[in-house]
Amino acid sequence: MTTITPDPGNRGPARPSLRGEAGAPGTLTAVPQADQFQTTQKDAPETYPGAPRPTQVQPVSLAELAGQLGVVAAEADAPRGAATGITHDSRAVRPGDVYAALPGARFHGADFAAQAAGLGAVAVLTDPTGAERAAATGLPVLTVDNPRARMGALAATIYGEPGRDLLQIGITGTSGKTTTAYLMEGGLKAAAARGGGGLTGLIGTVETRIGDERIKSERTTPEATDLQALFAVMRERGVRSVAMEVSSHALVLGRVDGCVFDIAVFNNLSPEHMEFHSGMEDYFQAKAQLFTTARSRVGVVNLDDEYGQRLARGESEVPVTTFSAEGHPDADWRADAVEVGPHGSTFTVLGPDGQRVRAAAPLPGPFNVANALAAITTLAVAGIDPQTAADGIAAVPGVPGRLDRVDAGQPYLAVVDYAHKTDAVESVLRALRKVTKGRIHAVLGCGGDRDPHKRAPMGAALARLADTAVLTSDNPRSEDPLAILATMLAGAAEVPAHERGTVLLAEERADAIAAAVARAEPDDTVLILGKGHEQGQDIAGVVRPFDDRQVLREAIEAAHQHRTNQG
Repeated sequence: MTTITPDPGNRGPARPSLRGEAGAPGTLTAVPQADQFQTTQKDAPETYPGAPRPTQVQPVSLAELAGQLGVVAAEADAPRGAATGITHDSRAVRPGDVYAALPGARFHGADFAAQAAGLGAVAVLTDPTGAERAAATGLPVLTVDNPRARMGALAATIYGEPGRDLLQIGITGTSGKTTTAYLMEGGLKAAAARGGGGLTGLIGTVETRIGDERIKSERTTPEATDLQALFAVMRERGVRSVAMEVSSHALVLGRVDGCVFDIAVFNNLSPEHMEFHSGMEDYFQAKAQLFTTARSRVGVVNLDDEYGQRLARGESEVPVTTFSAEGHPDADWRADAVEVGPHGSTFTVLGPDGQRVRAAAPLPGPFNVANALAAITTLAVAGIDPQTAADGIAAVPGVPGRLDRVDAGQPYLAVVDYAHKTDAVESVLRALRKVTKGRIHAVLGCGGDRDPHKRAPMGAALARLADTAVLTSDNPRSEDPLAILATMLAGAAEVPAHERGTVLLAEERADAIAAAVARAEPDDTVLILGKGHEQGQDIAGVVRPFDDRQVLREAIEAAHQHRTNQG
């Protein structure tokens, strides 16, 4: 057994600590869950839980890793052996891994160190509170004050700094990250096709895409160990560029540690995750971390957003290029002659050197003009021909759960959207109002266990901007769905009667969708908000299958059948 402790003078940059209280020594076994990824290494018969890993990794000596961490050990006790992987999940350990045993809210990762050792771990990275339990396995223990803050850079070293071989674009902001990433991927694909080489990658809320392979996402931004492995897989499979979403959680919790993005993109900022952040300034400062020299090389910033203006006017450490969908004259790239339609918008992009680019946003709404312009600007900064980028973006067939049309032959527009905060709900409703001849029948719920302050404003927004506002459940999680609905209804009731539409309540989400469909007539719009691409509904800790797109389609077909029978 070798225990390695840090040199007090070389602890690396300070990061937020998630350390909890020390737990009693012991051994726990983490049980693989049904929703964990299962990946198989090439030419290996064994299937592993966890994110994909590269098949070829050059082993890195534990001594080198110890040196990178700044830990001190006597020569005789210097760690032997080498690592070929790293994971923070004891269930996903593969032979040759360093197991990062992190402190948690209920258990310490060191409680699972024996399981990791049994699966072939070659060393344990942990903090002083987990060192004794980790040492009991007989494995070398790399002890640092904050292992979460160190494992991203360690993962990058183990996988051979894969990000250096990719064009890495990181997108942050409150709304539009997913859509912008998909649009950017479309532009990257067009550039790759014209240039004759290289696949593209995407990492985000809905899925990870490695070329044509799709993997369901567990969170917006993967944990640092998984992220570096994904970059290594992409490099191994011929990917040359990747667009990815970067959440505020990812920046604060170090999930993008070990990354230096070639281009950082800022879309906008509005209240969200206030159960995690102490306020809007704290939220902004978390996002602003992406625009430091430690995280990126250059930035692309939305000048129409007040927080984007702050970045552009000096609060970014890296040089920024600005864009404006509203045509701000000070922006480097701006939209002109915007024409909004029911399925998308067309516009002209004006560039800093007199460029005029024909462009189209393949989804409706002014906010999608902003998302498309962000993508065009970013790709131009990356050195891609703007017209090639714009043509690729215009050809994107759609974005899962983002103004996602459901067409079952009905004479009205039916759309599913992920909007789950007040600003986004208002933006979607206003955008669809411009292209709807008839009435809008909208369904919305609020999630449990997070952001309770936004429930009343969301209820009010729906009541004010929709002709029919159906309040229902989203993912109530551990909360009483009726209590959530009561708060939403209170917000709706604050809207003066002459300013609000018809307000309906339906605790069951499927019933709410059916109620909206039942009121739809030709030229109307049915809008289902809040869950978008999600495939399940979390009620009291149980996730049951639920897909808004499927339920909406079934409701439309059932309503058509009912009307046929009645006729």
